[in-house]
Amino acid sequence: MSLIDALKALLLGGIEGLTEFLPVSSTGHLLLAGHFLGFESKGKSFEVLVQLGAILAILYAYAHKIITIALGLKDDPKARRFVIAILLAFLPAAVIGAGAHSVIKGVLFNPFIVCVMLVAGGLVLLAVDDLAPKPTFDDAMDMPLKTALLVGFFQCLAMVPGVSRSGATIVSAMFFGASKRAAAEFSFFLAMPTMAGAFAYDLFKNYKLLEFNDVALIIIGFIAAFVSGLFVVRGFLQFISRHGFAFFAWWRIVVGSAGLVALFALK
Repeated sequence: MSLIDALKALLLGGIEGLTEFLPVSSTGHLLLAGHFLGFESKGKSFEVLVQLGAILAILYAYAHKIITIALGLKDDPKARRFVIAILLAFLPAAVIGAGAHSVIKGVLFNPFIVCVMLVAGGLVLLAVDDLAPKPTFDDAMDMPLKTALLVGFFQCLAMVPGVSRSGATIVSAMFFGASKRAAAEFSFFLAMPTMAGAFAYDLFKNYKLLEFNDVALIIIGFIAAFVSGLFVVRGFLQFISRHGFAFFAWWRIVVGSAGLVALFALK
């Protein structure tokens, strides 16, 4: 493992953590950054496995709430219903993701598709603050089960890199009545089984391809993703509650447009 590769892994891990919980598509940013940095991972596993750092960041940030919910499962109906809601929302991605795994990584992990989806998603986010209906609930734990399942289907759109898992879940939850804060927090909790499942499935499919250097780069990326992810999780809810999604929308449009220009210029 060269120093240059280690620095690339550190940078990409930082990008993963900074973008995973924002509606800007972490996988899209990783693919674009990796493409222009000349970073290649076997079976595109780095881009998936490095998400473990972001998973642990959100587990750490929400440890107290997770423990409270777990302790309340026996006697608290609200805690039980919330866990069921998360599992229902996770189900579509678990089924569709496993079935379409090879197509997603073999066809859709494409820089051009990423750029187009970044721009399209940015245009959608620009409209969200004005078009979303008035919230009917402000607590993620009040998410109706039917709504949770629908949000889970919308999450599947993020299997196309550039769409954004957090963006798809937050926007859909808002249109089904969640406040910005409730939608974002539900998205955080839904990320835990979704990302853990993607990590486990990809590791199962590709562990034979990984050599020592690959594992070392993933560990470096994981550490960077944990640190940067923890920073984002703690500030994102407050930011969108005050400022909405316009900043992220324009960020997507600028990055996607710049990526398209660069792809055609370097063709």
